[in-house]
Amino acid sequence: MATISIADIKALREQLGTGMVDTKKALEEADGDLEKATEILRLKGAKGNAKRADRSTSEGLVAARAKGEEAWLIELACETDFVAKNDKFIALADGVLEAIVLADAKSLEEALAAPAATKTVAEVIDDEAAVIGEKIVLRRLSYLTGDAFSIYLHKTSKDLPPQVGVVVAYTGSDEETARSIAQHISFANPDYLTRDDVPADKVAGERRIVEEISRQEGKPEAILPKIVEGRLGAYYKQVALLEQDYAKDNSQTVAKVAQAAGLTLTGFARFKVGA
Repeated sequence: MATISIADIKALREQLGTGMVDTKKALEEADGDLEKATEILRLKGAKGNAKRADRSTSEGLVAARAKGEEAWLIELACETDFVAKNDKFIALADGVLEAIVLADAKSLEEALAAPAATKTVAEVIDDEAAVIGEKIVLRRLSYLTGDAFSIYLHKTSKDLPPQVGVVVAYTGSDEETARSIAQHISFANPDYLTRDDVPADKVAGERRIVEEISRQEGKPEAILPKIVEGRLGAYYKQVALLEQDYAKDNSQTVAKVAQAAGLTLTGFARFKVGA
């Protein structure tokens, strides 16, 4: 049996991020052959991936990139915050996003099938999950088109990578205000851009609820329609970005702030890890 040196163990651990005991055992099984030991560790990890399939992934990071008239926002999820802040996991997210941009992937399915060197993004993620020892999932992707973009990535903890990501598509030249609106979105969490974007069935459902509440409160039938419309307006302020009160100045709506800055907002995406 070949002598396994500390230097060999250290080199392989740095390459793969594996544990000391597993790395030493793999080198012993491979009789000191680094390439064979790497294969052993990856195969062992791949078997572990199947066992981890049902585990929850509530940690991770968000990453975004704009290129020309296109932009992407992704959430790469893992099991623990320990892995989320690991350099290898962060590098994996960067590599995955780069592959997605190069492939011009517009959906999660296209992203997972995108080429990454000699493999696909899905295969690269599985390989890294096998090495890291946790379930890792490319959970979401949002693809936007527009004239210009503002990207805001927010850290909820200084020890972790960004946990909230926002991309805003817009026309105009006021980058500072566009970024401020992206920050507003990270905080206010709207679901839609305008009130017209809210699905009709959701509006109808909300209308039924506020009408029933108003009746239970004993509101007069004669003024009921006006009360219902007023409460629907409050609903739109919750879910539609342009209707919301601006976080930095609640005397103005986001629509008025954008208009004053010469901006036309054309779309946005917002992800929060685990949400």
